[in-house]
Amino acid sequence: MAKQLTAIIMLLSCLICSQTASAGLPVSLPDQGPLPSLAPMLEKINPAVVNIATYSTQVNRYNPLLNDPFFRRFFNFPDAQLKQYQQPERQQQSAGSGVIVNASEGVVITNYHVIKGADEVQVSLIDGRSFAAEIIGTDPELDIAMLKIEAEHLSEVSIADSSAVRVGDFVVAIGNPFGLGQTVTTGIVSAIGRSGLGIEGYENFIQTDASINPGNSGGALVNLRGELVGINTAIIAPAGGNVGIGFAIPANMVNASMRQLLAYGEVKRGDIGLAVQDITPQLSEAFNLKNGQQGVLITQVDEHSPAAAAGVKPGDIITRINGTKTGSSAHFRSQISMSAIGDMLRLDILRQNKTLEIGVKVVARGDLSYSGKSLHPLLEGAQFENNPEGGVVVSAVKPNSPAAYNGLRPDDILVSANRIALHDIETLRRALSHDRSSVLLKIIRDNVSLFLVIR
Repeated sequence: MAKQLTAIIMLLSCLICSQTASAGLPVSLPDQGPLPSLAPMLEKINPAVVNIATYSTQVNRYNPLLNDPFFRRFFNFPDAQLKQYQQPERQQQSAGSGVIVNASEGVVITNYHVIKGADEVQVSLIDGRSFAAEIIGTDPELDIAMLKIEAEHLSEVSIADSSAVRVGDFVVAIGNPFGLGQTVTTGIVSAIGRSGLGIEGYENFIQTDASINPGNSGGALVNLRGELVGINTAIIAPAGGNVGIGFAIPANMVNASMRQLLAYGEVKRGDIGLAVQDITPQLSEAFNLKNGQQGVLITQVDEHSPAAAAGVKPGDIITRINGTKTGSSAHFRSQISMSAIGDMLRLDILRQNKTLEIGVKVVARGDLSYSGKSLHPLLEGAQFENNPEGGVVVSAVKPNSPAAYNGLRPDDILVSANRIALHDIETLRRALSHDRSSVLLKIIRDNVSLFLVIR
């Protein structure tokens, strides 16, 4: 009886509301609490997302002939009149975004390309305050830069474990698009582990459809708890505007780079001395992989490397690193790049359908020597090492080897291969993979630049 009475009362209430509304009178509904909103979360983290302005000075120089005293006398150009032929210095300003990750120390993370070449960097907060920033470290290969500002009463964004991000998770992008000021957009994670875009040296992007536009670079991609899951860095924009395809550097990669920048002022990436390739359906069938097993195929293990010492062999398939799946060569490189020198990595390996677990120590890249044969058949006989100042150095060349016949000499510094700038052995390996029939190298030899064509 009580249930029937309750139902009748509810029905009468609906009828009364309906009649009241039809009569044009205001409707009073029961208070159901606040509507769902992102505002409480954003109110906490918006102060930690900053705008970044950079300034650089350029000079348009006059014709070099005016530097010749004879030319000036011949055409009657007094020295005092030269200034009118030289345009004054001008400042260029670009806008980007950044994220405060350590409020007590004033540490701000942004993209390297936002501050590249800047003479002055200015950080502006949402409360209107503005501070000159010091660049305390950069990681161009990951496109990360660290800034420091001297300020009080700052807010910070906590960093999430980006390995837990899943496709379909809701995310919020915060930044300074087109210099408009702080702007918030929402979306989902469209994909993870995106690579092969040619944007950065190490690519393992989070893809999102949250609107990211020019000026958002260096801004925050956060989850619904307000935790940083990525640094917005790039978009695909065939029409010049956002089309729902944006990319963020995962927070774990940012955090690994940041720790090294704080500790050393630079990123000292490690290596274990092997080369891998993606597993195609044909290779999966050839190696009898079952149940959708994924991994990367080891194609080369460098002599005297930690991988060789640990017993890793060409033809092995790495399925996990420290318990985390590795499904592509790009993902493998990013996992290695996040490892600190001296770390022990636990590799889960498939070898002839048997599962092995092998521990490999990470060493500094400069401590490894790579055989030319492992990089390209035409370079057989040469040994290569990473050059601490950039590029790749030829550490040794065997007499009467293909590398010697093709003109390589010890102490040559390779700065580009097949017109691709070289940062290290890994970029050399990728550059050489484009053409197996010939190689175009730009070399510095005895402080002189020259090109070398090898066929």
